[in-house]
Amino acid sequence: MAKITFSGRQLLRAAQRFEEGLLDKISDIVYETARLIQSEAKALAPVDDGSLKDSIEMKMLGKYNAVVTVGAHYAVYVEHGTGIYAENGNGRRTPWTYYSLKLGRYVTTEGMKAQKFWGPAVDAGQEYFKTEMRRLGL
Repeated sequence: MAKITFSGRQLLRAAQRFEEGLLDKISDIVYETARLIQSEAKALAPVDDGSLKDSIEMKMLGKYNAVVTVGAHYAVYVEHGTGIYAENGNGRRTPWTYYSLKLGRYVTTEGMKAQKFWGPAVDAGQEYFKTEMRRLGL
């Protein structure tokens, strides 16, 4: 039987190389997860003039930290609905009228149904991240 010995220095270098490789893989997973969330949110976002979809951005804030943002101020209303269709009954219960610049006339509405794009994208990213981290044994 062969006998294999490592000095403390060799073992330490091997452990450091392993750790660096593992950390690089984790950084890649963070980046890929953020990109997945961004692309899923853009794919699921309803399109009227495209500004909601265009406002979804991803930025790395370091090797192990990323942020995906939705810049459109009305995104929360698209995600959760408005008026009588608002989730958890939090919307206005009476119809209202507003002037639509797009249509060039007054419009009366009771609200709009939720059009989920953010929640499903985050769920997909979470599942991807967990799966990839499990593959690394973490």
